Amino acid sequence: MNAPRTLLTLKRNAATDGPVVEERLHKVLANAGLGSRRLLEERIQAGEVRVNGAVAEIGLSVRAGDRVELDGKLFVAINDSAEHAQVLVFHKPEGVVTA
Repeated sequence: MNAPRTLLTLKRNAATDGPVVEERLHKVLANAGLGSRRLLEERIQAGEVRVNGAVAEIGLSVRAGDRVELDGKLFVAINDSAEHAQVLVFHKPEGVVTA
């Protein structure tokens, strides 16, 4: 039975860091909202995380295309070089209610 795959994004910019983008496993998992970095380091050390089928170790870096398994869920690391931040400016006249 295949588990659903979810994407993990590598936030580093490939143009400034060279052709191969790598990021620490615990940081990538934390950015995905799967726990705090410290908690994820403990789970990696306990052998609860696998990368490309092998048990992960503390300090391991992941690259785009790596498959990460945690709690029976499969994640795939991808590069995220797009800038998703948007700034919205709204002039709120006096008496206008916003929520």
